[in-house]
Amino acid sequence: MKEKTIDYVLRATWMAVQKMYNEEAGKKGSTMATGFALISIDPEEGTSSTALGPKMGMEATSLSRTLKTMEEKGLIERKPNPLDGRGVIIHLTEFGKEMREFSKNVVLQFDEAVKEEVSPEELQTFKNVAHTILELINSKKIYNTEKIS
Repeated sequence: MKEKTIDYVLRATWMAVQKMYNEEAGKKGSTMATGFALISIDPEEGTSSTALGPKMGMEATSLSRTLKTMEEKGLIERKPNPLDGRGVIIHLTEFGKEMREFSKNVVLQFDEAVKEEVSPEELQTFKNVAHTILELINSKKIYNTEKIS
């Protein structure tokens, strides 16, 4: 099966990327989830906590745990949202901004390494296929139980 399914290729590749990112993040006492959150937070204006979850594709519980850890490590601080008294804006501390740069460089280094080995045409084809897969999933076209005969 493993050579025949698209799912296997996607899963195995993502697991390898995730492991690689976690190993790099671990060198600075961090994780891939933390790095991704750092990159997703606007370094100047901050980002509302309600916008961060969807931006990262993370569930509220996982995001909450990640933010709590980030706050404990001094990477972020939470401030009241001046436009919505119930909301919170997540701001990067100076240390958070430094770690954001580290995380950003890890991602850019990965991109460059791939671009050295893969032609622009192949990379565009990969992106097109990934986009099509996302469209199929998001439009619920794969397991639609209401098939018209």
